[in-house]
Amino acid sequence: MAALIDAINVKRRTLFELDDVPYSCLDSEISTPTARGGQTLVRLKVRNLLTNSVFEKTFKAGDKFKEPDLQLVPASYLYSDSGGSHFLDQENFETLTLSEDVTGDALECLIDGTIVQLLKYNSNPIGLELPMFVELLVKTAEPAVKGDTSSGATKSVTLETGLEIKVPLFIKEGEKVKVATEKREFAGRA
Repeated sequence: MAALIDAINVKRRTLFELDDVPYSCLDSEISTPTARGGQTLVRLKVRNLLTNSVFEKTFKAGDKFKEPDLQLVPASYLYSDSGGSHFLDQENFETLTLSEDVTGDALECLIDGTIVQLLKYNSNPIGLELPMFVELLVKTAEPAVKGDTSSGATKSVTLETGLEIKVPLFIKEGEKVKVATEKREFAGRA
């Protein structure tokens, strides 16, 4: 049987299940009443992991939640087509197809063979986590103009996935760059 989590023990990043839907806690606030006999309340800001919607809800401190059947599974990105984005589960070598609402804007950081972590709920993929950094090829870059080299100068480049980022002036077309996936920004040469 799955373990139960008391509402008062739910903190940031805690995963729990409410009405057969998995949630991730974004913030929690405990309010203890000053009057005798008053109930301690827990106000939670949560994200629905199926729809990505965020809302706040108040619970009694003694309310209990189930632990969700969530797991992270390594998978490699294969390709995308009109049917969705296709990934190869690295544990059972099954091909999984994710719709655009599950992948979101993650495709602008993915090339064939990139290993991601698929989030599965009750064995069904519901989301994915990108690696911290990806290496992508610069497809188009404007040449740096002589005398345009003051400290911290940048230019826009387009990467092989179509993602546009700002890079230092010395980066040229055909070079590989390291991109921080969280903020979609230049992190160095690859």
